[in-house]
Amino acid sequence: MYFSLQCINVIPAQTEFHPGFRYAASGLQTLVTPQFKIRLRTDMLKTACLLLSVVILTTTNSIATADTGALYQQHCAPCHGVDRLGGMGPALLPQNLKRLQKDAAATVIRDGRVATQMPAFADKLDDQQIQSLISLIYSPLASVPAWGEKEINATHVIYKPELTRGDASSVKPVYDADPLNLFLVVESGDHHVSVLDGDSMEPIHRFKSRFALHGGPKYSSDGRFVYFASRDGWISKFDMYKLETVAEIRAGINTRNAAVSADDRYVMVGNYLPHTLVILDATDLSLVKLIRVEDDYGNSSRVSAVYTAPPRNSFIVALKDLKQVWEINYTDNPPRVYRGYVHDYKMGEGLAEEGLFPVRSIELDDYLDDFFFDQAYENLIGASRNGDKGQVINLIVGRKIAEIDLPGMPHLGSGISWPYRGTTVLASPNLKQGVVSIIDTTTWKTIKKIETDGPGFFMRSHENSPYAWVDVFAGPNRDVMHVIDKDKLEIVKTLKPVPGKTSGHIEFNRDGSHALLSIWEYDGEVIVYDSKSLEIVKRLPMRKPVGKYNVYNKITRSEGTSH
Repeated sequence: MYFSLQCINVIPAQTEFHPGFRYAASGLQTLVTPQFKIRLRTDMLKTACLLLSVVILTTTNSIATADTGALYQQHCAPCHGVDRLGGMGPALLPQNLKRLQKDAAATVIRDGRVATQMPAFADKLDDQQIQSLISLIYSPLASVPAWGEKEINATHVIYKPELTRGDASSVKPVYDADPLNLFLVVESGDHHVSVLDGDSMEPIHRFKSRFALHGGPKYSSDGRFVYFASRDGWISKFDMYKLETVAEIRAGINTRNAAVSADDRYVMVGNYLPHTLVILDATDLSLVKLIRVEDDYGNSSRVSAVYTAPPRNSFIVALKDLKQVWEINYTDNPPRVYRGYVHDYKMGEGLAEEGLFPVRSIELDDYLDDFFFDQAYENLIGASRNGDKGQVINLIVGRKIAEIDLPGMPHLGSGISWPYRGTTVLASPNLKQGVVSIIDTTTWKTIKKIETDGPGFFMRSHENSPYAWVDVFAGPNRDVMHVIDKDKLEIVKTLKPVPGKTSGHIEFNRDGSHALLSIWEYDGEVIVYDSKSLEIVKRLPMRKPVGKYNVYNKITRSEGTSH
């Protein structure tokens, strides 16, 4: 009514109307008195103004929508994709934001998000703009692209058929370096991967990767092959001996990570979009099976992470939107899995899942956003992004057996363990607090909390080193690296490799004699330290080297690195 009233006050009496109005009026002139003609003209004015108000409101809404779209393309699309289907950042769709309330989303946009690459936009967007972006990302797309078996198979490419099979004994490397002491250095600055000799500390090869690799490369058991997962769903198989890309396939639209079975037969891919697990043949990356990630009631979930548990011959899957963890056996004769309660499975009561890759679902008290295995792969230690306790899930009995005092946001995916005075301890950095928690894995009690100069992301050590290294990845002290004595459980040295530049992600070479540190900048570098003297011995310029992965330490599942 606001626009209509204003309109009546300002439209002159002599204003010419649309021909349609004039025609309607002329048709009535023979039937009405002059007084009624005046009233008719007034009513027509009101009708015209109402129509005008609708046009103005519609136009205003269209402009607002266009403005919001422009804001999204400017500030959000570079990471989350022009179509909201994800890129370096996750997909921004209602089905992927179920755990994030709208008021919390406003906080994330305004202040950024801890332990992610999500920056703060408080200095770029006002409250109204933030709210308009929230309305946009919580609105469903007209259609979400299908990504099923047909779409996956259509992307499959085998570049080197002759290299799809074989192992480390069947070929000779094309270089003289120790193939088990190589590093892969992921350079996200220009989307390349460098192959680094862990003895000479010299690069021997560099190749272009898919966009935004994530989750760390996964090696075959003998180190001959390695598998990469990119944020936009591409899985690549690379021959570490021939230095050639063997095959690729796009397993999802927005992918979390991948894992390789201990028998080297399968690759499992966990997706954010669609909500699926994809099992590939590790030889040529052909599709084996697609599993929809849903509970018994049809509620779907993103995949937080997927890892392999070698002693159990299974993949372990943490779910982002369901309070469950899945175990999927990959042997030819998997153990029977019964969904729901069975009075006595020995009597044949209940129906077991048929076929390969049965899903064993373990119910949890809270979500698992991050987790860590003990060395025996009997216990899974997990934590939720919004929780204040860790939970210990015993994979044998399939239930929680203990809670752990883990305040803030422990980064268990970067946790490490080592022998300590008759027991084994778990050490985890914390993404919100400047503390490293040391946990006794026998009693699950906290032995010590080591205060640091700020929140940390990565923690690493080696069996042959007396030290554990932990970064301060965020905040004013992001340029420092702490060195902790594993016996004294205290910081013995704080390094500042490049003042003012972020240092992070330590990885040791095969024998633990050297520790490699990343400077997380576009014009970054890998800095090589003598792991005993803690002195710098070499500097290698790199384009934002976000991760370094030593073949030997990964395939032997060193206690000092993530798996």
